[in-house]
Amino acid sequence: MGDQKTLSYDKSNKPFYSSSSSPCSFTAIVVFLIFVSYLLYSFSFISFLNPYSPSKSPNSLLVPVIRLGSGQTPEEQTELKHIVFGIAASSDLWKHRREYVKTWWKPNGVMNGAVWLDKPINDTVSSSSALPQIRISSDTSSFKYRYRNGHRSAIRITRIVSETVRMLNGTEAERNVRWVVMGDDDTVFFTENLVRVLRKYDHKQFYYIGAPSESHLQNLHQFSYGMAYGGGGFAISYPLAKVLEKMQDRCIERYSDLYGSDDRIHACMAELGVPLTKEVGFHQFDVYGNLLGLLSVHPQAPIVSIHHLDVVDPIFPKTNRVNALKKLMIPAKLDSASLVQQSVCYDKSHQWTMSISWGYTVQITRTYMPARMMEVPTRTFNDWHLRSDFTNLAFNTRPVTWTDCQRPRVFYFSHAFSNSSSSDTTTISQYLRHDEWYPKCEWGIADPSEINQIFVYKKPTPDRWSK
Repeated sequence: MGDQKTLSYDKSNKPFYSSSSSPCSFTAIVVFLIFVSYLLYSFSFISFLNPYSPSKSPNSLLVPVIRLGSGQTPEEQTELKHIVFGIAASSDLWKHRREYVKTWWKPNGVMNGAVWLDKPINDTVSSSSALPQIRISSDTSSFKYRYRNGHRSAIRITRIVSETVRMLNGTEAERNVRWVVMGDDDTVFFTENLVRVLRKYDHKQFYYIGAPSESHLQNLHQFSYGMAYGGGGFAISYPLAKVLEKMQDRCIERYSDLYGSDDRIHACMAELGVPLTKEVGFHQFDVYGNLLGLLSVHPQAPIVSIHHLDVVDPIFPKTNRVNALKKLMIPAKLDSASLVQQSVCYDKSHQWTMSISWGYTVQITRTYMPARMMEVPTRTFNDWHLRSDFTNLAFNTRPVTWTDCQRPRVFYFSHAFSNSSSSDTTTISQYLRHDEWYPKCEWGIADPSEINQIFVYKKPTPDRWSK
């Protein structure tokens, strides 16, 4: 049979094994090989435990081991100094919109970046240290632009990323750059929250970070849910920005039929194989009217930016847009991570539902409202295409009230300060009742409009997003 041993016989008919398949010699060879392998393994293991001892063999194949604690320090976490801003602006609107930039820009070298204009302006204020440096975009007349009824400025604006890279190229400042952040001159950034978001990502890798529009039709038809809107702002890691700069002009020529600057960026990112990393704190705000319904139920994420400030109402009533932004910056400086973050609680003695958007509003509604309902934005605004059915929005909404008795009483932020006299620091924010008409209610529930002011005590939580 196939597994039987081959036998031979001598003349006495006694079997013996053929010398060519002796089991003794075969076993000896196997044992010898195992023994040699064991010696080699033992030698390698000892050498691994002591990788710094010199090997006697000049051609040793042992893998070197790096000893921990050899003086190497971990890389510094991302700070404002690692971000360069490219702000798209026009000479016609800059005198007005520079006031928006002043509300968030940190002067005297704390922040780096430039405002890119289409032509020079005669304005000594814009050259002050309170604003970013002014740069003039290069000529783009040679580029094709075929979108009917569009604006050729889209080509100039989309090249700001590349021109910012060229501005930095070879300079001492370039050594610290990790991110290029784009925005418009009517975009306001909450820079501490921007830093918090960017710290989550490895700046050495290719990242394209932003958010789509609030308008479903904008995302679905004219643009894309995979595109970051430039007005809401977006961040590009510097290695990706360097690669984009090398190919962007050729890429722009291939997309002459597109409308805007941000969809040209998106097209080039698609060619580079880099998808959008969505962060819901970037806000395009493609809406009209009052932002109360949106800001009072902000998602559980740091608010990074707001846009279209010339289109929406002032964030706070009875003031202009710039002063309203300055007021919002007061709580932002105390606890930016908690800014406009919603908390829902209930007053059983009065049968009230209270929604607190820290640093912005407190709203009191008669009767108990489920928390899942309070998290839905109320329709204090209109959509970008001025439709009243609200199917054009990329999120759920609810009416401000179903009955007159459920109309919320709104208390707007007035002032805040930090109380450091106790052992634990506490922020104290004040909210004043907004005077407006309130209809009568026959429910027999106490009217919260009799309250004039509300104080909210809270401990700062700058690390809330790392938990």
